[in-house]
Amino acid sequence: MQQKYFLFLSAFFILTLLSSCSATNGLTLSVTEPAPVLLNKESKNIGILNRSIPDKKYEIVDALDKILTAEGKELDKKGSEMAIASLQMELQKNDKLNTIMLLDTIASKKYGMDQFSAALPWSTVEAICAANNIDVIYELSFYDTDSKINYATTTSEVKNAFGLKVPLLEHIVTVNTLIKSGWRIYDNKYKTIVDEYATTNTVTLKGRGINPVKAFETITTRKEAVLEISKDIGQKYAWQLLPYRIRVSRDYYVKGTNNFEIAKRRAQAGQWDGAAELWLVETNNPDSKIAGRACYNMGISSEINGDLDKAIEWTTKSYTDYGDKNALRYLNILKNRKRKQEQLERENN
Repeated sequence: MQQKYFLFLSAFFILTLLSSCSATNGLTLSVTEPAPVLLNKESKNIGILNRSIPDKKYEIVDALDKILTAEGKELDKKGSEMAIASLQMELQKNDKLNTIMLLDTIASKKYGMDQFSAALPWSTVEAICAANNIDVIYELSFYDTDSKINYATTTSEVKNAFGLKVPLLEHIVTVNTLIKSGWRIYDNKYKTIVDEYATTNTVTLKGRGINPVKAFETITTRKEAVLEISKDIGQKYAWQLLPYRIRVSRDYYVKGTNNFEIAKRRAQAGQWDGAAELWLVETNNPDSKIAGRACYNMGISSEINGDLDKAIEWTTKSYTDYGDKNALRYLNILKNRKRKQEQLERENN
């Protein structure tokens, strides 16, 4: 016991020592990322096509699958319709688009309910767009729910009519429903497939009963759970047209001179401009290591203030003039952010 306690104290001491001796502190900031899916600016009218319904001659396979996996007869159909309705509702909130319409279903799924079939010929895409006065087709290429049932038993004690405890064998049914969906976007003007995206989601529900059938019958919310996830699937795919914000991590130097120590406390208090005043002084430090760290931190300050060009300028100086290796890694991050910022500006114009 004493040995374990000694080892614990030693580990704690080492971690404390390492953290106190670290030359950097961490921070996080929020940045805007470009939309994952980019439509051309002229594309204002969108049609949504459900191509996930199987052709009649393949329904026997689908029906057999539904029996084997205990799926409801209309679950795939209703799930796909929910996903499409949710997609339409979210796209209608996008002020850059004009018309969002539902197209007639094309029942042409010919193989693999959970995979992409061949893309529509461009002649078909062009005909659909001309008939409906649309520029882009969103296609729900596949939607499939695959359910698997696991059985287990457990023994518990219950009181009978005479107040005596008797053993009871209880059956537990676990139903795992895997929802697979895939989307495709056709740009009719440029004859390009803008995006192909597949996703999987899982619903797990449990039921208990005196036999497997009774246990399964206690699961009454599977349909609602599947439809709720289907709604989320459509909503999130509509969001692919929108920029989004994420939190990113950065490190800045806190060791070197007394100014770095004071600047650290200012930064911790949220006074980044005050910290930058001290870092700026240290950019002229005769010690190249100190000057390099100060230039690096000025890059951090510039990024916090939204000036990526200035951040790149300071970070470049930190690496080229003073050889700070951390600055090179940070410089690549900043250049990548700059490219994304330019993309965002193009999207907003």
